[in-house]
Amino acid sequence: MTTTAAGATYAAEAIPVPDDIQHSPLWNKDLAPTPLSRRTWSTYNIAALWIGMSVVITTYTLASGLMQEGMTWWQALMTILLGNVIVLIPMVLNAHAGTKYGISFPVMCRASFGVRGANIPAMLRAVVACGWFGIQTWIGALALNTLFVAAWPSWASVTGGVALAFALFWLIQVAIIVRGIEGIKMLGSYAAPFLLSGGILLLLWGIRHGGGLGHILTESQRLQGKTSNVSFWKLFPPALTANVGYWATLSLNIPDFTRYARSQRSQVTGQALGLPTTMTTFAFIGVAVTSATIVIFGKAVWDPVVLVTMIGGPVLIIFAALIVLAAQLHTNMAANVVSPANDFSHLSPKRISFVTGGIITAIIGILMMPWKLYAGAGAYIFTWLIGYSSLMGALGGILICDYWLLRKQRLDVDDLFRMNGRYCYWGGVNPRAVVALVLAILPVVPGFVRAAVTPGGRVAHPDFFDQLYSYAWFVTFGLSFLIYWLLMRRQIAAGKSITQNS
Repeated sequence: MTTTAAGATYAAEAIPVPDDIQHSPLWNKDLAPTPLSRRTWSTYNIAALWIGMSVVITTYTLASGLMQEGMTWWQALMTILLGNVIVLIPMVLNAHAGTKYGISFPVMCRASFGVRGANIPAMLRAVVACGWFGIQTWIGALALNTLFVAAWPSWASVTGGVALAFALFWLIQVAIIVRGIEGIKMLGSYAAPFLLSGGILLLLWGIRHGGGLGHILTESQRLQGKTSNVSFWKLFPPALTANVGYWATLSLNIPDFTRYARSQRSQVTGQALGLPTTMTTFAFIGVAVTSATIVIFGKAVWDPVVLVTMIGGPVLIIFAALIVLAAQLHTNMAANVVSPANDFSHLSPKRISFVTGGIITAIIGILMMPWKLYAGAGAYIFTWLIGYSSLMGALGGILICDYWLLRKQRLDVDDLFRMNGRYCYWGGVNPRAVVALVLAILPVVPGFVRAAVTPGGRVAHPDFFDQLYSYAWFVTFGLSFLIYWLLMRRQIAAGKSITQNS
């Protein structure tokens, strides 16, 4: 049982809501703190969440994309592992508030950005999630179309077959959105074992028919692109930043899930077991199996769906279809719908519900033309992943500084829902947080612009700002953390907007 400064008691069965909060324009049932009776996610549920989100085609091809840029297989895997270990740190730190207070990401942002200013980080996170939703939907549609062609060859002659597959996959996801967070929990818990099993079966097939694991890893050098003579240390900074950026979004909105965790131990252990290990393992499977296809077919088959249609009959193709659909559905629902649904709801809690926010996400995901965002490995890694990582890093620095360094993990939950509470600042916005955000992002803007207008995303002759952009997440995280601390420390000394209780 926990008691806030305002005197609200959080009991195991329900959280009493004072009248002024329940009628506040900042409150609705989706954004309200999760009562202890609904915090049922175990270590397995949290780990399964990450397994389900990690075992997808984008992870399968991630190491191969780095190899196309010039890395060896082990360099690519070590970069992926290190990136995920690094991003796990802010992931666990931001998750703490969700588990302790049962609050979602946009509500947590109210403490640092203000009850109205929280819409700034919420919308920045939401836009990125919409882009990811579109990318995962596009990949799922391509997989679905490939499987349709394999099962019914006449599908290849259907006009607009890919568009129809895209529309079908999109509609399936919209139908799932309506079921809410518990549906996502169940999908992840049941799908995780099947997703891992499918990957392991592919790996065993590759080892058996490719002449053994050692032989196929030797052949993996043929996956390296024409830029294989490029120094590893030139590729490493942007590649590491891209891998941190891969889950930089979830490192912010992880409270959206850990608000349902049973304990801090459950969320920490579940994330540590589920994220770095699964990402690295599945990326390794992608490299090994793709290398095996060189030995077996004389050419690299990058897409696992295409590979299954080449080696299997109708039964195997159908089984693969179910695995791919489960993987893409779970990742999109968990990683790219939950957060923006809450974020859009936060814009107008009394008018926009979680479900409405999820549908808005699905629509914007189409409008962002995901087929262009995922056009090639270079643009995908060096423009999309690194570009948005700069925004996520800046937001992460502010949130972690505010919650861990300034507030010492103490929040007044009632005031997070009050327009005139301690998190009101100036008109509901904390200008210091906004200034820290803008100043942290400015140094990497020139590099982003150059990468965005350069084919492939990688500038041939990088200058200082291009090199700085390679470390975008690290630069913006460090700057925002420092600037926010400098701007807010006097306010702490004055005892303003900082709770004095536990």
